[in-house]
Order: sequence, then structure tokens, then C-alpha cells
Amino acid sequence: MDRRKSLKALALGTLSVSALLTAPGCDNKKTDAGKGGDKAKTPGYGRTEDEKVRDEQLNAAPYFTDAEMKTIAILADIIIPADEHSGSATDAGVPEFIGFIVKDKPELQLPMRGGLRWLDVQSAKRVNKSFSESTPEERLAIVDDIAYPEKAKPEMSQGVAFFNLMRNLTATGFFTSKIGIKDLGYVGNTPNEWDGVPDDVLQQYGLSYDEKTLAECLKIEDRTKIMTWD
Repeated sequence: MDRRKSLKALALGTLSVSALLTAPGCDNKKTDAGKGGDKAKTPGYGRTEDEKVRDEQLNAAPYFTDAEMKTIAILADIIIPADEHSGSATDAGVPEFIGFIVKDKPELQLPMRGGLRWLDVQSAKRVNKSFSESTPEERLAIVDDIAYPEKAKPEMSQGVAFFNLMRNLTATGFFTSKIGIKDLGYVGNTPNEWDGVPDDVLQQYGLSYDEKTLAECLKIEDRTKIMTWD
């Protein structure tokens, strides 16, 4: 199972409908990682006036530096790359989401900034370059050492903790975006058409619909009409 399928399974099992409908900051447009995350959009629906004011305050000043946002974007796309079905994490606005959420939840700031610093230090030790300046192969070599907790070496524990957090935030941001919801196949409360109990089930119990029921209750073209009874 690839990373996207694993994260999709996680999202389907853990995301509530309220989370799908209220997660802030994700948009369906390409992000600009060099803007520090202060361009994030928050939904105008379902927000009280106080919430709107707070959203504006949180969006006003970025927490991450441009360099940190660049690394976040790279990591997010390693975790959820584009494929034949949908776009990547940055296509879904995940870096902006993370830039917003660490201000909404300040307890995430130190773990995230410390983890980004850990990545750069680890990269400098290995290839004498920052993580964002490294080649894709060099980046993946580091990620592979921290992406699988059960296989990671003890000295990688700080990196593992950071990557777990980054993966969770990326999955949350992606699967609460328009792209991610479409990728999940989530359609919400949409009307459907019921054409009665399947014939094989009726036959199993020796039952059938009478002609009157078929004519009055199972006509799809009459589904929007108000039923009248004799």
C-alpha cells in the first residue's frame, strides 16, 4: 500500500463529518511556499463574527519563515504527492493550512520549528546542505529513516516524532480540502433514489410488490411529488 492509500484509509477511519466541513485554511489552488503562509483562506460560511475576527488576526502575521515554509511544502508533497487521481498536498493548500493551524494551536509551534531545524541539521551532517537545498534522493534518504517508527533507529527518535506530527497535519490538511474530499469520494448528505427492495431479496422471502405499490411508490419520476393516499 502506498503512502496516499495508507493516509486515505486513516482519514476515512478517523475524520468526522464536522472536521470535514469546518477545517480552516485549505484551498484548492497551488500554494506559494515563499509567502510564509499568510495567504491562507478561511471559509466565510459557518463562522461567527468573533471567529472571523480571530481568523483574520491569525492570518495577519506568519509564524514560519519563508525558508521553513519551503521545507514544509517539500515535506508535504513527499507525504502526499500528486498522482493520476488528484493533486499533491501543496495543490490542496496544505502548507497554508499548517501555517494557520500552528497559530491556532500554539502548542504545535515548538515541535514543528524544532523538527524543521532537526531536518536541516541532519541534512547538513549528511550532505552539507539544508534539507530544501538537497536533492530529492537525499531528502528521501532522511525521510525513510524517520517515516517508519517501528524500523527507526533510537537516535532518530526526535525526527520520528516530528515526522509523525507532520504526517498527521498533512493528512488532516489534505483530506479536509476540496481536492482531498473529492479524492476520498465523500459526497455528504446527497439525495438518492430508492427503487425498492432488490428482487433477489424479495424472492428469498417469497415476497413481491403488488401492482398498486409499484405504480404509486416506486416511480422515480414522481419522487418530488407529495404522496396522496386513498
